[in-house]
Amino acid sequence: MIVRRICHRRAWSSTPRFLYPYTTSQFPTPSPLTSHKLPFIGYPNNSMNIKIECRKVGLCLFSSQASVDVGTSAGIVDVPLAQTGEGIAECELLKWFVKEGDQVEEFQPLCEVQSDKATIEITSRYKGKVAQFLYVPGDIVKVGESLLKMVVQGAQVPTQKQDVSHYSEVNKCKTGGVLSTPAMRHLGKQYDINLNDVRGAGKDGRVLKEDILRHAILKGINKDSIGIENADSRDQFLKGEEDHSYVPAELGSQHGDKTVPLRGFQRAMVKTMSMAAKVPHFHYVEEINCDALVELKESFQNSNTEPGVKHTFLPSLIKSLSVAISKYPWINSCFNEDSMEVVLKGSHNIGIAMATPSGLVVPNIKNVQSLSILEITMELSRLQQLALANKLNPEDITGGTITLSNIGAIGGKFGAPILNLPEVAIIAIGRIQKVLCFADDGNAYPASVMMVNIGADHRVLDGATVARFCNEWKQLIENPELLMLLMR
Repeated sequence: MIVRRICHRRAWSSTPRFLYPYTTSQFPTPSPLTSHKLPFIGYPNNSMNIKIECRKVGLCLFSSQASVDVGTSAGIVDVPLAQTGEGIAECELLKWFVKEGDQVEEFQPLCEVQSDKATIEITSRYKGKVAQFLYVPGDIVKVGESLLKMVVQGAQVPTQKQDVSHYSEVNKCKTGGVLSTPAMRHLGKQYDINLNDVRGAGKDGRVLKEDILRHAILKGINKDSIGIENADSRDQFLKGEEDHSYVPAELGSQHGDKTVPLRGFQRAMVKTMSMAAKVPHFHYVEEINCDALVELKESFQNSNTEPGVKHTFLPSLIKSLSVAISKYPWINSCFNEDSMEVVLKGSHNIGIAMATPSGLVVPNIKNVQSLSILEITMELSRLQQLALANKLNPEDITGGTITLSNIGAIGGKFGAPILNLPEVAIIAIGRIQKVLCFADDGNAYPASVMMVNIGADHRVLDGATVARFCNEWKQLIENPELLMLLMR
């Protein structure tokens, strides 16, 4: 960081200016300012404790650091939640990678957060010691708010005894002067309890878990679902009332209602599906004979030489879909309602709906028109592994042009998909199953049949266009050798 000192006596235009490199040692006093006694003490890692003596001189300091702790908070810096992507205003804190008191290096991962678009690791811009967490996993943190406080390198690190007195002022702004950990503040928030009303039994009056549970019993909050490990203490606080058998919360509430906040991808689904419900949909359903596709997949698997690659039906369906889109580009478009314009997308970024423990997510395979079936297989595998581990990048789930929902992977035959705006088409494919079919001459024969249901935006697409597109795609699936003629 570079700090610029601008000093003047009379006229601004006559002001001498000096440019100093930021170092961990005290700045050398330049000769023109020796008589004015302007010592400057700098601290590393963008945290500064500034002491200025000024005589007959006006002084301005400019720093690349947006906020600097000064005064009584010497050496303590706030680590904020940085902007994780365009349009993201808040994130859910998933987990901490460090603990209070840990020494961290610059760029070391501190925590993992999840927005409605992706999961991101937050790294440290400082080298120092973790002083205090301001949030616990599960909390919603707005962009720009402080996640934690750190003692940066170069400042005096408080001892364990000093921590209680030093951070009591920090705790006062959070809990009215009551000493508590972030987990206890979170527990108090769950029971809607003001920790200032709780008598702490810990050291120096620190509020413990048992204190919050006892207070909840006295106030009659969720009596049947609160458990206290110490029966003697419970009797003392109940003051002779009839003895009740209290069970842990997870056992006592198993038959009761449970409120679950929607976070991350689930919250994003609420927004997108609410908007999609306002769009006029229509659906087109078709049966496709997949006998040739089954043989093609078996041939791929039998001749597979790539370690870790498992061939399935989906990559071939994705590639044939891209070839059909090349003939009907309106299927691969996006609608801008404000300008009343349709953008025909040049890239075939085909999204694949995936059910994950964190909710529904739709990563997309970029530029399918330029990929081989093997390349699609490998990219699909990469996206599936990242989705299951909740590690998808923002670029993996943005920029899609059409969505494919493979409900057949779970077992469904048929589904009516809802648009993934601003896309104008979405396709749900059911499982491939053996059924009895009849030829034109009346003879019966078994066939592997798959049901597809195309959901379309009726503001942009009409039934005839979707029907012709589906016929083209059906022909490529039933005759995969045609892909050899049309692929580039």
